[in-house]
Amino acid sequence: MDPNAGPEFWQKVLAEGHPPLRFMHKLFRYLPGPPRCKVCHNPFGGIGGKLVGLFGFTPSRKNPNVCVVCCEKLPPGGAEADIAVLFADVRGSTAMGEKLTPSVYAEVLNRFYRAATEVLIRHDAIIDKLIGDEVMALFIPGICGPQYHSRAVEAASALLQEVGYGRPEGPWLALGGAVNSGMTYVGNVGSEGVVDFTALGDTVNTASRLASSAAAGEILLSETVYVKVAERFPNLEARTLALRGKEAAMNARVLAAA
Repeated sequence: MDPNAGPEFWQKVLAEGHPPLRFMHKLFRYLPGPPRCKVCHNPFGGIGGKLVGLFGFTPSRKNPNVCVVCCEKLPPGGAEADIAVLFADVRGSTAMGEKLTPSVYAEVLNRFYRAATEVLIRHDAIIDKLIGDEVMALFIPGICGPQYHSRAVEAASALLQEVGYGRPEGPWLALGGAVNSGMTYVGNVGSEGVVDFTALGDTVNTASRLASSAAAGEILLSETVYVKVAERFPNLEARTLALRGKEAAMNARVLAAA
């Protein structure tokens, strides 16, 4: 791959897709062995990790959350693209941490990470961050197709179900989140020493603020997202929110757990 590839290359990857990356997404979801590369989902652990490691799919020295193929072999830089961004975080994690021993608290969060990873991989997301009590995922048209808004909302709904919302016994973890969409800078960002595939811009910041405003069992959808999924999720409650750091109030729709 051309190391000097510029924005034109990235715009094509983000909008139309990159055949090897799409192939890897379809293949690696069936191979066990977390943790995984956050871009192509190749496993680093277990039998799956040993198998693909023979072909060079090992953790990058620049970022152990990304494999060598997706980090060193994708050129630095990026481009602006319309994508959907999902944030979900645990409610009451501080209080939970005070009640549980550190080991038990870590077990609960690791269970959340595993559940979130499985759900997001099934929906062709790029898992940007699994940190603390929060997950951030990107839904890029070149990877998950033109229905990327729907894929993001479906993934958010599936996350609520995965932690137990809608079950008779109730959720084992209090979770809330949000999905926003818009033009975002996406690509391999950083210096030569540390490179990370990520997304930057107001779309990401707004998604994070929206997620913080969601109650447990709720996914807040920005209007840019809801207009794309209204037929699938009609008549959702409208809510006007004053988000921290935003001058104007923002309208959102509430996708509540069943």
